[in-house]
Amino acid sequence: MKILNKYKRIVIKIGSSIIINSKNNTVNTKWLNSLSKDIKSLINSGKEIMIVSSGSISLGKKYITSKEKIVKLEDKQAAASIGQIKLINNWQNSLLKQKINSAQILLTIDDSENRLRYLNSQKTIKSLLNKKIIPIVNENDTVATKEIQYGDNDRLAARVAQMMDANLLIILSETDGVYEKNPFKNPDARKIKLIKSINKKIENVADKNTSRFGSGGMRTKIEAAKICMSSGCSMVVAGGNIYNPLNKINLNNSSWFLAMKNKKSAKKQWIINHLNTTGEIQIDDGAVNAIKKNKSLLPAGIIEIKGKFNTGDAVVVFNKNSKKIAVGLSSYNNHDILKIMGKKSKEIRKILGYQGREEIIHKDDLVLA
Repeated sequence: MKILNKYKRIVIKIGSSIIINSKNNTVNTKWLNSLSKDIKSLINSGKEIMIVSSGSISLGKKYITSKEKIVKLEDKQAAASIGQIKLINNWQNSLLKQKINSAQILLTIDDSENRLRYLNSQKTIKSLLNKKIIPIVNENDTVATKEIQYGDNDRLAARVAQMMDANLLIILSETDGVYEKNPFKNPDARKIKLIKSINKKIENVADKNTSRFGSGGMRTKIEAAKICMSSGCSMVVAGGNIYNPLNKINLNNSSWFLAMKNKKSAKKQWIINHLNTTGEIQIDDGAVNAIKKNKSLLPAGIIEIKGKFNTGDAVVVFNKNSKKIAVGLSSYNNHDILKIMGKKSKEIRKILGYQGREEIIHKDDLVLA
């Protein structure tokens, strides 16, 4: 476990296929107890630990349907409401054997996309960590609709890591790293052990690697890595289908994504890592050059907008060739921007009948992609 020594605050994400015994859809308690021993060792060495655990739907599924898959959203929500109790009880019992107290945190995507709820969630988790209580986080599947879901716990774990300013995200997966080809179909596939930036090659690799179980796959792990790396948090994908998986992580049996050094401010991390933007703004070359020089986006540079959004919502900014340039918080709703786009800022009062901000997106609320 020496490889983890330099990391102070660690998020550990466990997938359904790791914690759940697929033969009888119950928690693999022997494995969970071995993981809890690893966690105890980390805590004894001064680490702060947060857990993001999948498994609630799998645990509750047998009470809802006898079919292999649950199709209806309301049935998934019902299964989650049953399984969540079983999941957290197993976690609590296992950690208590190591004299570790734990707490349950259920989040929806709104809790990370809405700034006030994001800060409130952050304060709650900080309070738990200060009292040496391990937060066990899961998506609140019982109320989340398709429109407000993270969709997988890889991205949820990354958002928690970013929210809490963690140093490392550990993803325990059925696959012990990132491979150039799908390792389940290609036994000779080569593992990529060290990743310093996510380029087209890495993204193409992710498209070819899918998980046998769960809602995630390599694509969601790459998306999680992007969130982590831009937030100054490293990430490791390691095999979880072994006992004491944390104690056995090394450079050869995992893939490491190294954090970027030019870490963004907390607010700009929150902006750029939005998972649910509500609109799009297309701008001309002059506006592109301006925002690349750390200037605000003015109405004169806007060519077209798409989507329905309100003041303060996160929108994606594209150039005229539809390349993503930035993400920002809009100072106006889509209806007002339609009226003032292409106009000079001094004309805003006359057109709208009130004097709003001069810029569509202020430079402090704009982050280059």
